[in-house]
Amino acid sequence: MKPIWIVDDDQSIRFVLEKALLREGLVTRSFTNPKEVLVALNSEAGREGPQVLVSDIRMPGGSGLDLLTEVKQKLPGLPVIIMTAFSDLDSAVSAFQNGAFEYLPKPFDLPKAIELIRRALEESQREEVAEELMASTPEMLGQAPAMQDVFRAIGRLSQSNVTVMITGESGSGKELVARALHKHSPRANGPFVAINTAAIPKDLLESELFGHERGAFTGAQTSRRGRFEQADGGTLFLDEIGDMPFDLQTRLLRVLSDGHFYRVGGHSAVKSNVRVIAATHQDLEQRVKEGAFREDLFHRLNVIRLRLPALRERREDVLVLTKHFLVQSAQQLGVDPKRISDPALEILSHFNFPGNVRQLENICHWLTVMAPAQMIETKDLPPEVLAAPADTSMSLANSAVAEMPAIREHGVASSIATPALINLGAHAGWESALEVEAMQLLGTDRQDVWDVLSKRFESLLIQAALATTRGRRIEAAVKLGIGRNTITRKIQELKIEG
Repeated sequence: MKPIWIVDDDQSIRFVLEKALLREGLVTRSFTNPKEVLVALNSEAGREGPQVLVSDIRMPGGSGLDLLTEVKQKLPGLPVIIMTAFSDLDSAVSAFQNGAFEYLPKPFDLPKAIELIRRALEESQREEVAEELMASTPEMLGQAPAMQDVFRAIGRLSQSNVTVMITGESGSGKELVARALHKHSPRANGPFVAINTAAIPKDLLESELFGHERGAFTGAQTSRRGRFEQADGGTLFLDEIGDMPFDLQTRLLRVLSDGHFYRVGGHSAVKSNVRVIAATHQDLEQRVKEGAFREDLFHRLNVIRLRLPALRERREDVLVLTKHFLVQSAQQLGVDPKRISDPALEILSHFNFPGNVRQLENICHWLTVMAPAQMIETKDLPPEVLAAPADTSMSLANSAVAEMPAIREHGVASSIATPALINLGAHAGWESALEVEAMQLLGTDRQDVWDVLSKRFESLLIQAALATTRGRRIEAAVKLGIGRNTITRKIQELKIEG
């Protein structure tokens, strides 16, 4: 880990922070004025720079705010904490406009100061990991025509600051598109900040987005910048925007309109220069009709819309993505990358991937850990994938049954169940197939999955029993363990007749 740089002309402040951070196992380097910092940054030894910079605001030979501006030009992702006396708080507030991570009022409580520096360290390390992944990994992979359309759209938007709405199923790579839009935009040197609005409880989301002042609510012991302030000069990615609470939609609309907002518990307007990219898997037009999403906010966000195709719509990309994720997983685990046989790849390419690219990535990680040999064979694939060809077999069996001569007895159409057909479905792994089907339905906006699957199960079960008994209802009811009236009612409800 790189050192924490401390800049202050007061030797006692430097000494206290150095000793406290040393006890935490953190390396420090101290400076007495901004000029020394800039010399160190420009020197060969200081080229990598610090992990976190903690600077006073008023020092002989330079201002902490001027230092902040120059440092941010060289190291835009570096968290900078500004130390200031209470009389300089107005200046500290303006520091946020220049990208300060947080401010530390003097005199400060030492444990709280260390906690703040720890938070800045975590932020810095997260940014480094994200940058390493982005540098070592292609932004996006895809040869399918649908993906080429997405790439062209990213290229056309490369010099624009326009608001973009990305639609697509969960796991299809919406954040990757947002990152690519940011990387190829005029704001590329600014921060990219992402937040999943569906993953944060409603009572915390407002503070996450807009920040809060000290004492704004129970537990708010210090002021905190929200994501809009963190993304100043860069891009804010609002994932799953369709799940944002209605009252917060009003606040978001106001920010998008004039760029101003208030922290929770704050009385001074904060201005933030942010490009917003939103994403959702939901049908926002339908949400607007239902009154769950503001129509004016929808139009504000829906300036340019990019639809990201599901993986099943770009099956030709499964090969290149699989090989890429196998190499990536091997690097993460420190092992040799595994290869996949053509038959296994064929089965994988015909899987529907209800979880899209994210599911394929997880499968490749699972295979890297669980497959016993370097070559991944068909038998090594996870159960949900193996259920896909079995599901095809079940469909073939049902088709064969449907095509056999029907026998009408007691007013019910039935088919003769032959041993060949029974054997055809014997190894179908229907539980796995049911799980896959359930996952696909649960991944949509439907709210009747129980009824849909229950009715299909009951219908198939009754038809199988009637086929076995050649359409004799009473005998079929006995075999199923249900009453005569029950099977009669079910046949009518499920419309099995005819």
